[in-house]
Amino acid sequence: MKYLLLLTIGIASLMANDMNTKETLFKNECSSCHMAYQAQFLPKRSWIKMMDNLSEHFNTDASLNEEDTQMIKEYLVANSSDSTKRLYGEIAEFAQSIPKSKTFLAITDIPKFKREHREVPKRFITQKEVKSLSNCTACHTDAKKGWYDEDNINIPNYGRWDD
Repeated sequence: MKYLLLLTIGIASLMANDMNTKETLFKNECSSCHMAYQAQFLPKRSWIKMMDNLSEHFNTDASLNEEDTQMIKEYLVANSSDSTKRLYGEIAEFAQSIPKSKTFLAITDIPKFKREHREVPKRFITQKEVKSLSNCTACHTDAKKGWYDEDNINIPNYGRWDD
């Protein structure tokens, strides 16, 4: 019994280390070009489609070697909006707004995202400090932590946003 317990603990530890390695790889690779968006924003089908077509990743060739691609894909699928984990708050609302019949690749296409940003004037978005709505960290000061609370929005050259 003692050995079974040790084996179980060892396997659990290896699995946790494997997921940490995958998460680190995901963050390092993806954030070399843009913010490493939280995997919970999109469902499995979206991440699979995106990872299967990195050579045409939003008009950029983001191809990786096969092993890294597979590891990142596994991380994204395991942490997607329709994984077995329960979602809360804003991320849950984003996920719930995605129709089952749609496979969005851009988070900016998600219905909840569009509703949340519809009142932001175009001049705030197109300025050089922001460039596009996909640049979450330009205005959401805690986006890298997965926090998109309205209290932490600070639009460059404008200030705090409150709608």
